[in-house]
Amino acid sequence: MTLVRRPAVAGSFYPADPTELAAMVDAMLAAAHAAAPAAATTPPVAIIVPHAGFVYSGPVAATAYARVRQWQQAITRVVVIGPAHRVPVHGLALSSAAAFATPLGPVPIDHIANGLLARRAGVYTDDGAHELEHSIEVHLPFLQRVLGLDWSLVPIIAGAASATMVADALEMVWGADGTLVVVSTDLSHYHDQRTASRMDAETAAMIVSAQWEEVDGDHACGAVPVRGALELTRRHTDAVTLLDLRTSGDTAGPAARVVGYGSFLVS
Repeated sequence: MTLVRRPAVAGSFYPADPTELAAMVDAMLAAAHAAAPAAATTPPVAIIVPHAGFVYSGPVAATAYARVRQWQQAITRVVVIGPAHRVPVHGLALSSAAAFATPLGPVPIDHIANGLLARRAGVYTDDGAHELEHSIEVHLPFLQRVLGLDWSLVPIIAGAASATMVADALEMVWGADGTLVVVSTDLSHYHDQRTASRMDAETAAMIVSAQWEEVDGDHACGAVPVRGALELTRRHTDAVTLLDLRTSGDTAGPAARVVGYGSFLVS
């Protein structure tokens, strides 16, 4: 494999200059770390984090990634599963690329895990689904800053799929040694601040209690991967903790029409 998936939203969702990008991510991580509680004793199984432009969702995503940094030596593989925004996807779409690039450098793909996942029902390879998609890409600079260089990526775009199908496909990596699953989703879209805050609080309660049957596209654009992950938390009796819940009106945008963001830790 020689194909490198080039960044699609560098310069729009986040800085294209590597020095500026690293400084921006590090500043958000430092602010989140200062507010974080004492370190955990075991690495997380998964995190659920938002995927908008960094000025909007970055501070919320950083609250989860600040918890990941202490496990740099323990995490060697990251499975990032996000929703499809650009191309219709039926099931779960893998990438055949050798690496995903960001301004901070390339991240190698774990093709062994890819090959095993490709045997699962509803999983296939579709590079077109990944070409312009941002829901995975925006997490890579955070992961590069908290994990360094010694890790590999399994990027998955989720389209039309049941919670059971997603959970069955991810069962082999969920809780596996050295593996972190990153579930990419924003919450409510384009309501006023008051309405969004109410809706997002309700959604956060559903996520914390793993009530995936109640989570739909009105609650989270990444409802498909979220529902699958919550099914896995039930199977494994994992705990889901809310870390942060804000909107674009809280971080960088006007309050009249906002997008909701939440960060959660699965352990």
